[in-house]
Amino acid sequence: MQVFITGGTGLIGRRLVRRLLDRGDTPVILSRNSDETRRRPSFRGLKVVQGDPSKDGPWQAAVDGCDAVFNLAGQNVFSGRWNAEVKREIRDSRVYGAEHVVNAIEQARNRPKVLVQGSAIGYYGAHNDEELNESSPSGSDFLAVVCRELEDAARQVEPLGVRLATVRTGVVLVQGEGALAVMAPIFQWLPGGAAPVGNGGHLFKPAGGLQWMSWIHIDDILGLFLLALDNPQAIGPLNGTAPNPVRNVDFSRNLARVLHRPFLPFGPPDSVLELALGEMAKFVTKGQRVLPRKALELGYQFLYPELAEALAAVFAPRMSHESD
Repeated sequence: MQVFITGGTGLIGRRLVRRLLDRGDTPVILSRNSDETRRRPSFRGLKVVQGDPSKDGPWQAAVDGCDAVFNLAGQNVFSGRWNAEVKREIRDSRVYGAEHVVNAIEQARNRPKVLVQGSAIGYYGAHNDEELNESSPSGSDFLAVVCRELEDAARQVEPLGVRLATVRTGVVLVQGEGALAVMAPIFQWLPGGAAPVGNGGHLFKPAGGLQWMSWIHIDDILGLFLLALDNPQAIGPLNGTAPNPVRNVDFSRNLARVLHRPFLPFGPPDSVLELALGEMAKFVTKGQRVLPRKALELGYQFLYPELAEALAAVFAPRMSHESD
């Protein structure tokens, strides 16, 4: 199977490329810096196409003849403090990227059979203890609106006769990257030990970490993306989360344990995070309890359904080409 991939050099994308190669597929990778990408050891010998998915261009012709498309491109939400320009880049890189991928599919003489679109559980907005599944409505905050506009743009592929599966990814657990790239160093060096984060809006009250965290091990999110690719019944949204979300305080306690750090029951108040992070602090201090109903219905067997085992696997010494 020949698979076109945007965002193929990102946290999920480059590991997905390796999984596809391991099973005999042929990835075609879109990159804004194709020469640099080709020089990476894990991408040598692969077809890399120069182009920016947020803009129309000659790259779109490379979709013609591919069997499937993964659209994973988008500006890193936590790459810097938010201002109007950063928020515009976050939104436009996703929404325009989806629009241009759909345009490429429409222009293709031999169209792909499936588009697997990357999204996020930010789609649902902030919630308290409510259990959320794929049929739950979208929220109204900034990230929720971005996810909704992204998914609406990708949905335009359906009238073309192309199956659409949209993976709404949660907090991905992988050593040295993503959320753990921020949390683990803080927990390792914080005086007195690790502590929960967030009270969901109580600015000056010590953090109790009662908000929910919907997490997933890197191996399982890769498995769900491949499920979305392979299973013809994978249509529409698919929550990319483990079946057992936890409260932040429990996540913090488990992370402290695997890092061999003491654990404090209360952390810094939300006001401290707001000073450090600005507007995006609310997406750390509030949470969602998201369940992968569709994946379970389709028969996916999670490798790491429980947090303790997932974190132990993440931090276990091992050799893996997936970290390339």
